[in-house]
Amino acid sequence: MSMRTHCGTAPKVVLLVGALGLLLSGCLKTEEFPVEPRITFDSFEFFGDSASLTISFTDGDGDIGLGASDVAPPYDTASEYYYNLFLGYSEKLNGEWVDVDFEEPISYRIPRITPTGQNKALEGEIAVAIDPFPLFITGNSDTVRYSVVLVDRALNRSNEVNTGEILVP
Repeated sequence: MSMRTHCGTAPKVVLLVGALGLLLSGCLKTEEFPVEPRITFDSFEFFGDSASLTISFTDGDGDIGLGASDVAPPYDTASEYYYNLFLGYSEKLNGEWVDVDFEEPISYRIPRITPTGQNKALEGEIAVAIDPFPLFITGNSDTVRYSVVLVDRALNRSNEVNTGEILVP
């Protein structure tokens, strides 16, 4: 086989594979989600004196997370929206859940995750470290739970999910 024939065939194969990929991608159904983030609780794992809480999320317009440059209002440090993932904390006392309010809320700043391309719908997982764990125990309970809310850049709030009962070791 001469070099000329080989070089002439390669672009045709690439073109054929590319065209086939475009045709097949047109047949794929794109996911559509609401523009408000939706979250589900996935897991809570202990690691000695720390823990990891994982949620799954979907977002129809892909505006989850904040970049380092997102510091102008409403994302400035004086705003509650400087953070975009919020945890609540409760303890079970006498069979009832009692919310515990901290001086500083349990908040995280999730980095920007925006897909490229036309379909901006996102789905994925977010894991956050809780260090130290437990954060606070009144001494009256060995059972706690966390609630989680995610806020996107358009300030749409997700549904709230709970971890369920967590027995403190």
